[in-house]
Amino acid sequence: MVVSYQDRLQQLKRRIPEVEPSEVKRRPQGAVVIDVREKDEYEQGYIPGAVHIPRGFLEIKIDTVAPAAETPIYLYCAGGTRSLLAAGNLAELGYTNVRSVIGGFRKWKEEGNPFERPRVLTADEEKRYSRHLTIPEVGPQGQFKLLDAKVLCVGAGGLGSPAAYYLAAAGVGTLGIVDDDVVDESNLQRQILHNTRRLGTPKIDSARETLSAFNPGVKIETYKARLTSENVEEICGPYDIILDGSDNFPTRYLVNDFCVKHEKPNVHGSVFRFEGQVTVFWPGRGPCYRCIFPEPPPAELAPSCAEAGVLGVLPGVIGLLEAIETVKLILDKGDTLVGRLLCYDALKASFVELSLRRDPDCPYCADGVEFPGYVDYARFCASPREHAAAAR
Repeated sequence: MVVSYQDRLQQLKRRIPEVEPSEVKRRPQGAVVIDVREKDEYEQGYIPGAVHIPRGFLEIKIDTVAPAAETPIYLYCAGGTRSLLAAGNLAELGYTNVRSVIGGFRKWKEEGNPFERPRVLTADEEKRYSRHLTIPEVGPQGQFKLLDAKVLCVGAGGLGSPAAYYLAAAGVGTLGIVDDDVVDESNLQRQILHNTRRLGTPKIDSARETLSAFNPGVKIETYKARLTSENVEEICGPYDIILDGSDNFPTRYLVNDFCVKHEKPNVHGSVFRFEGQVTVFWPGRGPCYRCIFPEPPPAELAPSCAEAGVLGVLPGVIGLLEAIETVKLILDKGDTLVGRLLCYDALKASFVELSLRRDPDCPYCADGVEFPGYVDYARFCASPREHAAAAR
């Protein structure tokens, strides 16, 4: 038997409770308010605290906001009709505490109730980040977090290049790059931000040109400098996360100490020949760099890439892992590598994970310890031979 539209509405009015907008304001704790209008309607304003699920997606997404059948649910549309039909659908799914708001959003506004306008992505942003928007763990709100984030990449070399590339691709709104070097032919085997035409160009300029062409919506801030105790506060201060792609111990210890002082996450990576490591040092939530390496290792045990060599594609793997950890930190999703060291062996094609523990006596991050201040990092990290030469 075919039921007419009007008959269907009358059936639902007998089965589904309809409530005034004032009752939405008095809703019980744990209740869910759902806006079932279309996107363009929602963008004109919504009831504070409401979740936007267009009617066509309601049955698909309802369990993400109301997993229990007895959850109090208030549905509203523009005038009260679509929400009543939607409430009937939820009742058929087994939800037992569903209400439709009389007069919908129109009546809510007419009665002088407060409403908010959502932040929306531009048409270009929706196209560019469309694959993010369909992921429940990201979606529009997660993309806004990425667009609002500020990340500093320390180094525009082997690790900083792939990390910066993919952070720009992800839509990290402000991307800082600090590096004092120029593009050299030996860099091009692994440093993908640069190219042959830019030999002799400051790496920060080359990086800015590449990243701005790749994603014009990202703000690229550059610093042609080597981080020192004198400039670290000014350069690193504005950023939420520091991604360490440096290749020397003075910078690694300096980045660590800044992050300890300001309790900021330090996404750390390193490479050597066919092996790489990545972790997240986050003071207060896990160990810092000094917990693991209280002092720099002897120079013969830690040669530079120039001395020991590195497989060109290896920094790409480690830099991408650093970028992934950074995105997870911004989104506050997943299990980060805080307290874990992920080691990659390219020759064996294997990953090994090691647990890292805080040093309860760490002079920088131990509980109750005051920040001891920055030190002469070049001298602190110098080899005994260099100390002897300096003393002569």
